[in-house]
Amino acid sequence: MLDIEVIEDPAAAEASLDPIRTRILQELAEPGSATQLAAKVGLPRQKVNYHLKALERHGLVQLVEERRKGNVTERVLQATAASYLISPVALASVAPDPHRFSDRFSAFWLLALAGRMVQEVGKLIAGAAAARQKLATFAIDGEITFRTAADRAAFAEELGVAVTRLVDKYHDGGAGAGAGGTPAGGASSSGTHPSGTSAGGGRKHRLVVALHPVLKTPIKPLSAKEQDND
Repeated sequence: MLDIEVIEDPAAAEASLDPIRTRILQELAEPGSATQLAAKVGLPRQKVNYHLKALERHGLVQLVEERRKGNVTERVLQATAASYLISPVALASVAPDPHRFSDRFSAFWLLALAGRMVQEVGKLIAGAAAARQKLATFAIDGEITFRTAADRAAFAEELGVAVTRLVDKYHDGGAGAGAGGTPAGGASSSGTHPSGTSAGGGRKHRLVVALHPVLKTPIKPLSAKEQDND
């Protein structure tokens, strides 16, 4: 069972978005039968079986075991992952293309990059799982508060310079290639082959550095009792 599975097939994406099937996938984080699920989701067993067959057909649940109970064989299934993401590949004809434009300060470009990341990392996870190999990744997640917009702009500029300096230092562009650094604007590295290896034989990696405002937490209105206590 994967921690996260990325759904690329449009039909599988459609199946997963059904509210009842989403609930079933949630419950099947642990193995269960149609009878057990029926009691949890409040539906007849036959109806649950209908949804289970659809999910199994699209590879979102898998058979764990079969139990014989009298004249009936009970099938125990489990979700293929604890969580799911729908890849932009499921909307291939209208998926955002990061190569159409490149603007460090565009929120739309940031979304396009994020979509590409979901697509590529999803494929990498599936490939690593099939090969029974570990996938080497690295991520940094944090929050920073800027006193002014000018501070934010200065930080972005310094971050871009620092990242470019590190890329220039470590990027393997192969013999005869230039510095090969990825500019802060996000242009592709030079001296690399479509296979994902550089002219020098190293493994090509994707580098994305993102900065965006944190979503504001909705303010919960005080109850009448809490207002009285104030």
